[in-house]
Amino acid sequence: MRTSFLPALCVGLFLLMHNVCLGQAQQAEDCINSLLKQDKVAGLSVAVVKKGKIIYTHSFGLKNIEANTPLTDNDLFRIASISKSFSATAIMQLVKAKKLSLDDDVSKWLGFKVSHPQFPGIAITVRMLLSHRSGITDSQGYFTLDVINPGKNPEWAKCYADYKPGTGYKYCNLNFNLAGAIIEKVSGERFDNYIRQHITNPLGLYGGFCVDSLDNSRFATLYEYDTGSGRFVPSPEAYAPRREQIANYTLGYSTPVFSPAGGMKITAADLARYMTMHVNYGRYKGKRIISKKSAKLMQASIDGNYGYGLALTAHDSLINGKILIGHTGSAYGLSSAMFFEPKEKFGIVAIYSGYYAEEPGGMRRLFTCLYEHLIRKK
Repeated sequence: MRTSFLPALCVGLFLLMHNVCLGQAQQAEDCINSLLKQDKVAGLSVAVVKKGKIIYTHSFGLKNIEANTPLTDNDLFRIASISKSFSATAIMQLVKAKKLSLDDDVSKWLGFKVSHPQFPGIAITVRMLLSHRSGITDSQGYFTLDVINPGKNPEWAKCYADYKPGTGYKYCNLNFNLAGAIIEKVSGERFDNYIRQHITNPLGLYGGFCVDSLDNSRFATLYEYDTGSGRFVPSPEAYAPRREQIANYTLGYSTPVFSPAGGMKITAADLARYMTMHVNYGRYKGKRIISKKSAKLMQASIDGNYGYGLALTAHDSLINGKILIGHTGSAYGLSSAMFFEPKEKFGIVAIYSGYYAEEPGGMRRLFTCLYEHLIRKK
């Protein structure tokens, strides 16, 4: 959001109370508007961090196409898989408190056996869940823990890949719904309440995993693009409240109701504040959320290469010459990205409420645009 002053030199001009030249902001917006003409976009919110501080936020397009409502920086999005990092952050807090270990067998906490049928002697650990190296797959679904519970699903063995746990990588949402259940078992708190009390509230953020805990007038409608009609179609399930399931909730088992794998609702600006905590290795505005050691562990690839760590992954194709750490999200038509460079202390959050492009690389073009005009320039 920009001031109403006329474009001038950077001296004395501020955006969001930080040193960003109004001319730079206009150049970034001109660049973004040019990109938006190339692709199909319902709405877009961005936030930029430089030197460990938010320097810029802005929203483009519509919050609701049918009502022709403009999207604002105050609007909330279901950010999809970026949510996984909130679950991992919670686990790291509990590890630091010595309430569990990353190398615990997950069966210890879940109340039923989670074991690969071909390798029953190999423990599946919390660390394996957070790094997608458990050997578990989403082949039976992930909206309920029944799918992997031998006492509930006769086909439970189909939840596993054909390799030994800990030896291969397979992206899997069920891993994080299991991790969410472990958070409840260890803490004694319902998953959404734990995240609010121990992460979002201490950081001063507005957001959460429970739809009914939030102002639903602030939800940005998510849209899937129908190539046949050439129109965006609303995805109402994105914000389904799941009230009946919550009313009959079993702590440590019903957890997928809140989707630890993808259910966080938050603004781009508040997601950038959360990201800044990770940029600063666990600390934000004098408050430590996780230890520096835990933050670095989350950011480090398990195999030592530029791969997946603990709910954060390295990406080298968003900005030329930069290896960024973060996560993407994609669900209900939404496309989101949260990536940062911890040594240089910059980062970018971008959330499309609906997006379609015939040519790949749209997020790369957007990140490059923001980096070149708002971060690289002095």
